[in-house]
Amino acid sequence: MLQRQNTDKRHSMMAVTLDELVPQDHLVRKIDAAIDFLFIYD
Repeated sequence: MLQRQNTDKRHSMMAVTLDELVPQDHLVRKIDAAIDFLFIYD
């Protein structure tokens, strides 16, 4: 017999950081380590 799944999870929130989403060996991390982007904020 099929049962209806509980849909309460769709209203829940999860806090994540970019560090959790971007793998450690990703090119973006290498670029971030090599270039100082603080000049953009001047």
